[in-house]
Amino acid sequence: MRSLRRPPRRVATQWLAGLDAALAQGDIDAALNLFGKECYWRDLVTFTWNIVTLEGRDAVRAMLNANLEATKPSSWQLEGEAKAVDGVVEAWFTFETQHARGNGLVRLRDGKAWTFLTAMKELKGHEEKRGPTRRKGVEHGIHANHRTWKEQRAADEAELGYSRQPYVLVIGGGQGGIGLAARLKQLDVPTLVVDRHARPGDAWRKRYKSLCLHDPVWYDHMPYLPFPDTWPVFAPKDKIGDWLEMYTRVMELDYWSSSEVVAASWDDAAREWTVKIKHAGGEVTVKPRHVVLATGMSGIPNIPDFPGKERFKGTQCHSSEHASGAAWAGKKAVVIGSNNSAHDICADLWEHGADVTMVQRSSTNVVRSETLMELGMGDLYSERALANGITTEKADMIFASIPYRVLGDLHISLYERVKERDHAFYEKLKASGFMLDFGADESGLFMKYLRRGSGYYIDVGACELVMDGRIKLRSGVGIREITENGVLLDDGTELPADLIVYATGYGSMNGWAARIMSQEMADRVGKCWGLGSDTPKDPGPWEGELRNMWKPTQQEGLWFHGGNLHQSRCYSHYLALQLKARMEKVPTNVYGVPAVHHLQ
Repeated sequence: MRSLRRPPRRVATQWLAGLDAALAQGDIDAALNLFGKECYWRDLVTFTWNIVTLEGRDAVRAMLNANLEATKPSSWQLEGEAKAVDGVVEAWFTFETQHARGNGLVRLRDGKAWTFLTAMKELKGHEEKRGPTRRKGVEHGIHANHRTWKEQRAADEAELGYSRQPYVLVIGGGQGGIGLAARLKQLDVPTLVVDRHARPGDAWRKRYKSLCLHDPVWYDHMPYLPFPDTWPVFAPKDKIGDWLEMYTRVMELDYWSSSEVVAASWDDAAREWTVKIKHAGGEVTVKPRHVVLATGMSGIPNIPDFPGKERFKGTQCHSSEHASGAAWAGKKAVVIGSNNSAHDICADLWEHGADVTMVQRSSTNVVRSETLMELGMGDLYSERALANGITTEKADMIFASIPYRVLGDLHISLYERVKERDHAFYEKLKASGFMLDFGADESGLFMKYLRRGSGYYIDVGACELVMDGRIKLRSGVGIREITENGVLLDDGTELPADLIVYATGYGSMNGWAARIMSQEMADRVGKCWGLGSDTPKDPGPWEGELRNMWKPTQQEGLWFHGGNLHQSRCYSHYLALQLKARMEKVPTNVYGVPAVHHLQ
């Protein structure tokens, strides 16, 4: 612990100076000597033109051997004050490469790097025009044929996709698609967003009536336009829909609503896409260089093919199609599933007077919203965090600096505190027959989300209805078949139903690639999401990053963008920089594109 006898600032400054000198001299052995035996270098685009976590010195060596010469890093400088936390020195820093400026966060144990984050902030010569360099917005003087801002916007909208081709086509106009389009707009990348709904925000408006965000406002801001200080902690779906519609207009995005991509193919020779879009009563063909599937982290709705479905006399739908429980007062409803949507829909049906039964076929991780906000998010995303100087941008970087291998261990400790705090709640929930888990390794909700995107519920009240029997529960059973009048369980019990809701999740995002492009192309890029943790629904081998998300894939020009609002905000920045670099023909020596191990 000799390093902690020196001031943290001196420890961090000397470490950065040593790294600067070693990398400038191309002395990889000297650079490696600055890393501990257990070390993690997470790079967001700067060294690898990829999103990669390098685990261990051998992995760091391999990357530097491949990319150090082309990267030419320099000017490593401490940013702000370093601090010591539990024997670990934490320090923010800035640096440059041949083509970019970056920043990051290092954690030093005994003077050597334990975790090391490098993140691209901007491309040299292609910076966003903000602050002192912002656009003037008007051309003073008297000019013939002068166009107002409104006239110029109308002309741009009339051209893009017709006489002028987009460089990037974003398929999906939800929060992810428009957040990315806003970033690309500020980088002067011609971008067209297409969405099948009539208005921006309709993907939210058309969900079930009671839907609200389960994540708090501090976690959910959009790029450039954060929610106002008066925004509610948990926003209702229609309020989110209205915000997204406003955002699309204010950020001047080129957005085709009521439009559907019917086919897309890649031309290897021309290195461009041919995309056919149903739009404005006809079919338009566009030829972008890049296509981004921004259809959310989920793919096509997963509807189990239970025997007998076709003979059911009532109404059956996927949870994505459920609008409201208002029509089901006095009727019997069965909801198959036990995660977020299942709980929300069961509560909605109960509130409207339906006799509702939840069928839980496998265990679910549950965490109370209040507990998650205080213990899980409070240090980074809360009023408390803001008071401590943790802005949204800083919180995003802190979160990004924790390697996924380390994050799981941290969350095991977190969920020990969760279980202790809410012990009585969990005992009552289990006594109701509910099958509860905390993940395969007890690491809880967020790791389940990263690994499989399912298997959890953030409790905002529905658990109380389950515990006292107002929402009936059948757990630990399977579905034998769907009958004319209900659901037959594998224990021989039949649940009568007027309505069956399949809250059974979604497939991998590459399902959209199969539908729009081809199955061969979907298989080429492989499964999206998951870390390769070798836990249920996340088969190995370990990859250390989310499969295919926000980074180059095995198909040139095809990218995937999705996740919750926090991930969409954070990683849209790095995806936009990768696309801008390609448009400007900046050399992008991509390192570490993983092999495809799983197709779905």
